[in-house]
Amino acid sequence: MTKFAHDDIVPDSSSSLEKKQQVAGMFNKIAKRYDFLNRLLSGGIDINWRKKAIAQLKELKPKTVLDVATGTADVALMTYKALKPAKIIGIDISDGMLELGRKKIEKQGLQQVIELFNGDSEKINYPDNSFDAVTVAFGVRNFQNLEQGLQEMLRVLKPGGKLVVLEFSKPKQTAFKGLYNFYMKTVAPKAGSMFAHNKDAYQYLNDSVQAFPEREQFTEVMKQTGYTNIYFKTLTMGICCIYCGSK
Repeated sequence: MTKFAHDDIVPDSSSSLEKKQQVAGMFNKIAKRYDFLNRLLSGGIDINWRKKAIAQLKELKPKTVLDVATGTADVALMTYKALKPAKIIGIDISDGMLELGRKKIEKQGLQQVIELFNGDSEKINYPDNSFDAVTVAFGVRNFQNLEQGLQEMLRVLKPGGKLVVLEFSKPKQTAFKGLYNFYMKTVAPKAGSMFAHNKDAYQYLNDSVQAFPEREQFTEVMKQTGYTNIYFKTLTMGICCIYCGSK
């Protein structure tokens, strides 16, 4: 397995816990403020990013969808609204996030359609060829082993199925880059400290984004892992990218 720089980026470098345990603990701590901070820090545009990612599955009309790193089930709920699949399974390693996600699902009366489970992206507890589509929004940076996570998602996809990844990237335009770096390095951690009482989580956000293999690098990793028909789209001046690949 290839090691990538972001594989070793952890929320707390002084901790002896492995990355996935630290990430789970971090999200458990910020779970109650997570949705609020997403909306605040992105000015609400993260909702549009998720909708654009889900729209990549429109032609496929998937009946079964796996949402990896589902968090509070934002993507799972939006996927149901946009595509009406028969079944959506969401997995995440943070019980705190899943608890909030289940409440949102219950509020909309969708417990029969959307189910959430504690699950690891690198060891997905479903047989080969189980899902028409797999989605993961802002989660691949948190994988302890990127290649293994991508291989697992490919394994559970049905032939002809599609993976859609939504992830932060770094803008290329020089003028905007400075503003973006200031925002990620200074504003986001301060907001995390103020509203979630957890500066480290938003410092980790910046560090992991900086180290992540983005754009052509990431599509090359997808290719090496075995995906076909790979493409990516940049959003909002390159702050974010949608990556797609098929089985």
